[in-house]
Amino acid sequence: MAQWTSAVGAAQLARLLNSQQERPAGPGSRRPPAYRALADGIRLLVLEGRVPVAARLPAERELALSLSVSRTTVAAAYEALRGEGFLESRRGAGSWTAVPAGNPVPARGLEPLPPEALGSMIDLGCASLPAPEPWLTRAVQGALEELPPYAHTHGDYPAGLPTLRAMIAERYTARGIPTMPEQIMVTTGAMGAIDAICHLFVGRGERIAVESPSYANILQLMREAGARLVPVAMAEGLAGWDMDRWRQVLREAAPRLAYVVADFHNPTGALADEDQRRRLVDAARAAGTVLVADETMSELWLEEEVGAAGMPRRVCAFDPAGSTVITVGSASKAFWAGMRIGWVRAAPDIVRSLVAARAYADLGTPVLEQLAVNWLFSTGGWEQAVALRRAQARGNRDALVTALRRELPDWEFSVPQGGLTLWVRAGGLSGSRLAEMGERTGVRVPSGPRFGVDGAFEGYVRLPFTVGGAVAEEAAVRLAAAARLVETGGTGAAAESPRTFVA
Repeated sequence: MAQWTSAVGAAQLARLLNSQQERPAGPGSRRPPAYRALADGIRLLVLEGRVPVAARLPAERELALSLSVSRTTVAAAYEALRGEGFLESRRGAGSWTAVPAGNPVPARGLEPLPPEALGSMIDLGCASLPAPEPWLTRAVQGALEELPPYAHTHGDYPAGLPTLRAMIAERYTARGIPTMPEQIMVTTGAMGAIDAICHLFVGRGERIAVESPSYANILQLMREAGARLVPVAMAEGLAGWDMDRWRQVLREAAPRLAYVVADFHNPTGALADEDQRRRLVDAARAAGTVLVADETMSELWLEEEVGAAGMPRRVCAFDPAGSTVITVGSASKAFWAGMRIGWVRAAPDIVRSLVAARAYADLGTPVLEQLAVNWLFSTGGWEQAVALRRAQARGNRDALVTALRRELPDWEFSVPQGGLTLWVRAGGLSGSRLAEMGERTGVRVPSGPRFGVDGAFEGYVRLPFTVGGAVAEEAAVRLAAAARLVETGGTGAAAESPRTFVA
């Protein structure tokens, strides 16, 4: 019986391998043999999760043709991978990827480190901050006081608690976007919202247009839903969307959905202006594409002039009929990732369809957490907690930027006015190899290809500003040590073993 659960075609594997930038040769170093370079490339794809574990690899002859190398080179690379535990084979069943005993299975998303690993490893993998106390405790206490009447019911509210739906609708209305509670569905985080939208609108093989780069976990969610992702390049720096490219993709590819982050885009930090928002809604409407606008970062502006001048109007403000734009919001980024409360704002008929489909998913969102968010919204605690969050993120951002410019002056990035992430061009180094070497130097970073489609952005890493002060400085020192290891092919002297670091 075959041990593989998926397959990677020769052309796809060749494309992923060709996307990896060749690492620069260090002083006195020699280029590795072709089979060794090929084995290293496949091993790195497995370690990053870009090729799944238990994926059947193409036959030696097929891969050799796609890479324009000899079959002997591929055979030697496969043999090396088998010897290292990254490949298993069986006559008649082919060869499939594996991980050596004792190695963790690589994650395809951006899962947080377990708490016990945080003492020695600085985690820059997740763009999430600790809870803003005392507001979390106060919200939970307030929720407990409101809980007794709900405890006498069945506790299943597929559309969300009526009081929270009304509160969210009121907040949109206060921003000049008239909204009824019937237009709101409460979900288990933004991921739960987008998962429900994808299952309602997109069949297997249908197209979804996505920004390039885009949020890694959402891209993976869409892939696993069977969607065909159509990347649309962002404008340079923090300029937002390239509208000429968006119009072309919407006109020619006619995607069923388009997913965008207009406010402090993850990972670039770009902020789309009002004109871009209006034009994108118009283009989506003309193409018959449903536009999913992710607003999870919208309240995390970090510069006072941005807050004073007012953020651009929400994307849904340019779709008064509600026929084109579905909005997704969440408490996870602005408040705390452990508060798994998200919501959808859409036309009432779409909300009804999403609620009906939920009976086959999770039935509803936990009542206590909904009451906690409702307490925050209704008491003014939300605004005070978010103000605390902005101050914390601003200080972390400035500390990380200063440390990076000191330790890694060749790395390039634009400093965003909000959000939680820096999108960094790593001085010509491979982001995948930086992520790999970072595990050795004690800093965990996600590489650029996680945020692209088919291996794009190999020369980038995403660095969230979730640590500050001395921890941010130490993170930059460890990144510089990882960069030196990449430059020497991993054979140079590594930094000292990562010391335990208490934030």
